[in-house]
Amino acid sequence: MNSYLKKITSAAAILALPLLTAFAQTAPAPLPVPALKVPAGFNFSVVAETGTRARHIVVTPNGLIYVKLARPTKDGKGVLVLQEDATGKATLKSGFGNYGGTGVYLKNGYLYTSSNQEVFRYKLDDKNEVINPAAPEKIITGLKMGREHETKSIVLDNAGNIYVNIGAYSNSCQEHDRQKGSMGVKGCPILDSAGGIWQFKADKPNQTYKDGVRYTTGLRNVVGLDWNQQLNQLFVMQHGRDQLHDIFPDMFTVKESALLPAECMYALKKGDNAGWPYMYYDQNQHKKIMAPEYGGDGKKEAVGNFIDPVVAFPGHLAPNGLLFYTGNQFPEKYKNGAFVAFHGSWNRSPEPQAGYFVVFQPFKNGKPAGDWEVFADNFAGTPEKVASGRADRRPCGLALGSDGSLYVTDDSKGTIFKITYSAK
Repeated sequence: MNSYLKKITSAAAILALPLLTAFAQTAPAPLPVPALKVPAGFNFSVVAETGTRARHIVVTPNGLIYVKLARPTKDGKGVLVLQEDATGKATLKSGFGNYGGTGVYLKNGYLYTSSNQEVFRYKLDDKNEVINPAAPEKIITGLKMGREHETKSIVLDNAGNIYVNIGAYSNSCQEHDRQKGSMGVKGCPILDSAGGIWQFKADKPNQTYKDGVRYTTGLRNVVGLDWNQQLNQLFVMQHGRDQLHDIFPDMFTVKESALLPAECMYALKKGDNAGWPYMYYDQNQHKKIMAPEYGGDGKKEAVGNFIDPVVAFPGHLAPNGLLFYTGNQFPEKYKNGAFVAFHGSWNRSPEPQAGYFVVFQPFKNGKPAGDWEVFADNFAGTPEKVASGRADRRPCGLALGSDGSLYVTDDSKGTIFKITYSAK
């Protein structure tokens, strides 16, 4: 039985903070911040309430916090810069970048950020502050953006490369997207420019598709990704396809459609194919199943050179953040394991919605070891709000502090949480 069902204890009393001054006149009064449920020995605090849709996040050794916003603020700031003080409270320092998006990453003296079509980088000074926020280098441009899965998450390796998710602008590559009975397009032409991870040079300006490499294909959409330093390898979390019952009601029950397919963690190598849209992974059968749009019936196994996931989570939890824990503050069991922020479902109805938590997947010798467990819960506020999908807060981005603390963003109200451990 998965350790999601184990008892998890409540944290210490919350540290209440006012809404950041910059947004006090434009954002509605914040809802009371729920008391997160974290394991014994852990505590949480609220670093800031930004009143924005806070997506991915990085934290510098001197306590600067860079937060990428899904949409710019009214005064045109798509990246917030906060300064955390010795008490754990953060105040707004500045902002820049008049574009929305999700990706932000810190590497080798540069801050990298992404819009939904481009990737930028900013040179940092010795205090980790952006030197010229009004004039970033445009590293990549012209990336495909559709009406869904438009965000461009980013990560860098240790060899001067940057990896960009380019989500498929489709649910399952049907002739008519999300329409009942519509079959898949032969050859799925979307895959030539989306539905995978592209690799570019981290320091070459104005790159386009012709300068990049389609590193992996067959990934419907990836929001959470991280570079595993122990293995020197890219790991990603895929958002699985939707609406099996809605599109093929004769093949799938409502309950099957609520639970399938798995949200998959993949360990990727150049040239890998994860199989979208031709297959999905069924975590109950532990098999790769042919998609109904391409001749499947919920039982036929997929035929093709498609990779297996390293972890398969329940369907429709929406994994938006992935972080391998390399800090030293948490107990030894967490070392080199993976935290995943699940944004929560919208499409399990009439079954209860699910997710809105951060889970931990133990790793040993570079491979998953044992069951995943819920690490931080109650972002939604109440079980009733989870079941209805009306969550107060929804986890999105994850970051590691220099002291080993874990930071979690909420892209509903813009709360930034910090989780710490105190040995008994």
